[in-house]
Amino acid sequence: MVKCIALLRGINVGRAKRVAMEDLRALALSLGHRQVRTLLNSGNLLFETERTDTISLAKELSKAIAARFEIAVHVVLLAAGELDRIVAENPLKDVMTDPTRGLVAFVSTPEGLARLQPLTLKTWAPDQVAIGGQAAYLWCAEGILESKLQQAFSRLGGEVVTTRNWSTVLKLQAAVAK
Repeated sequence: MVKCIALLRGINVGRAKRVAMEDLRALALSLGHRQVRTLLNSGNLLFETERTDTISLAKELSKAIAARFEIAVHVVLLAAGELDRIVAENPLKDVMTDPTRGLVAFVSTPEGLARLQPLTLKTWAPDQVAIGGQAAYLWCAEGILESKLQQAFSRLGGEVVTTRNWSTVLKLQAAVAK
């Protein structure tokens, strides 16, 4: 069994793309996944599966969400070990003194990270950005809403990137470890 984390982009942010977590859990169960749980109300789905192809699992889940809820949602799907590596490799974890101001950007493919690379060529002080092997990391010193880095990041990342604050990432890691 593989423990997985599905990160749905833009779910329950504002008034658009509203999905009840109970309905999301039911959908995942109908797809044959086990030990299905959600974390928070923002599209974090945890489950176990016998399948190992995270890209096809993400596409399947995205299609099922579109069919069931009539909304288009990009899904990034990680195995628990991948999340552990993303957390361990965070080069900004020492500066993320407020976990709500640190972001981890998740992508489905390495090409998603490549399009973010230009951000590393500019100085964003007091903000910081780093690109890792499977994720990008942002530190928004004055807050996410005020950050010029985060605004530039959103423009470059587009629909293929989904972010979670550092606090949520650590909660996801702890939840999937259970």
